[in-house]
Amino acid sequence: MFTRSKLLVPVFLLVAGCAPFAERPTPGAVALPFVKSFASASLGDASASGWQQWEFSRFKKPTRYQLVKDAGQVVVKATADGSASGLRHPLTLDPLAYPVITWRWKVNELIESADNTRREAEDSPVRVLVTFDGDIETLPFAERLLFDDFHVLTGRRMPYATLVYIWENHVHAGAVVPNAHTARIKMIVADSGPENLGRWHTVTRNVVADFRRAFGEEPGTITSVGIMTDTDNTRTKAEAFYGDIEFRPAPRGRYW
Repeated sequence: MFTRSKLLVPVFLLVAGCAPFAERPTPGAVALPFVKSFASASLGDASASGWQQWEFSRFKKPTRYQLVKDAGQVVVKATADGSASGLRHPLTLDPLAYPVITWRWKVNELIESADNTRREAEDSPVRVLVTFDGDIETLPFAERLLFDDFHVLTGRRMPYATLVYIWENHVHAGAVVPNAHTARIKMIVADSGPENLGRWHTVTRNVVADFRRAFGEEPGTITSVGIMTDTDNTRTKAEAFYGDIEFRPAPRGRYW
């Protein structure tokens, strides 16, 4: 007979694929208005300063990330082969003060069989993830139970909420795609289809507006930002590039 914990393990592995592990912000930690730059790193460095390797399961093959030069700037190249892992940057940031997130990414080919509306095909050539703090005790019992069991089995805590910006094959840009396993992860389609393939594309989003629309509540402190290229569900290959990510104040004269 299987125990409840054994039955939950596959679910946790799938949830982990969209949620970086993030503890609550450390009291007194220095807030970082801007994420540490890839462009200021050296090609010989193992990774850009401030960024951490993020492998969420020993059962999954990690994606390879390396600093390369593209279009005259140092960027991160991600190479996935039936794999899933990412890079994360811890933050302690007030989203109301810095609601605008902007980044560059480049994808040469989409993952043909990927479909983020289906759990068995939930892959993306590029993801930018933003995690938020919050009061887990206010969540429904089933969600709190998932958080508790996840902590027991992994020794780590899931973030209160995670926004995942993705490049989707079919779903239109701006759509909110729910996660198949937990209501505390929501995907926002930042790019869709082949239109921007093969070139650097800048994306600008308002994380406060996206959080309100996705979760129907006010966002707490931002605790991390991350990148991830994953092909573990479709068992395919993908290559992508990430440029610098920044959080900025809203443009003067308007919130958004």
